[in-house]
Amino acid sequence: MREYLMEATSPGLSPRQLRDRIQNDRGREMRYRRAIVSVSLIGMASMAAVTLFQTGIIKRLPDPPVRRPRFDTERVNSSKEAYSYGMPDGPLALGMHAANLAMAAAGPPQRYEDRPWLPVLATVSSGAQAAVAAKYLFHQMPYVDKAWCPYCVVDALTHFATFALTLPETTRVISGRKEQRG
Repeated sequence: MREYLMEATSPGLSPRQLRDRIQNDRGREMRYRRAIVSVSLIGMASMAAVTLFQTGIIKRLPDPPVRRPRFDTERVNSSKEAYSYGMPDGPLALGMHAANLAMAAAGPPQRYEDRPWLPVLATVSSGAQAAVAAKYLFHQMPYVDKAWCPYCVVDALTHFATFALTLPETTRVISGRKEQRG
């Protein structure tokens, strides 16, 4: 499996070469990819808390002490919609963040040149996730649940950010522009 992944994402590079390129590159695409890693970890933290609640490990999550908007984490995360995937939706969101993180970390900095499928896959996947997050944020919570989950709001915002951060690299793939090295 390890060899397959290395060949699929970083052909012709040794693990040491890949490490050095990923850790030391200061190009725009690597900065965006690092931002995706950071944003994904924030999303994972928010959904880890929700997952602990949804699976019964903890019995309550605190809500912000404000009157408006109406926060009710328990109501939102115990709703019919939250369990409509055959499991709680928190672990699914965790998995999506993990996939985003892995796609952002995969391949050398200039992967858009010889592995363009990686950035395109990252954009398509995160775009679908952002669409689902928009449904939850702009329809499910305000109109169906009539309550907000602060953890879910953070989660939705991280999905939107991830999608936006994938766009520059995919735009480079589509336009066929090579990086200018000076």
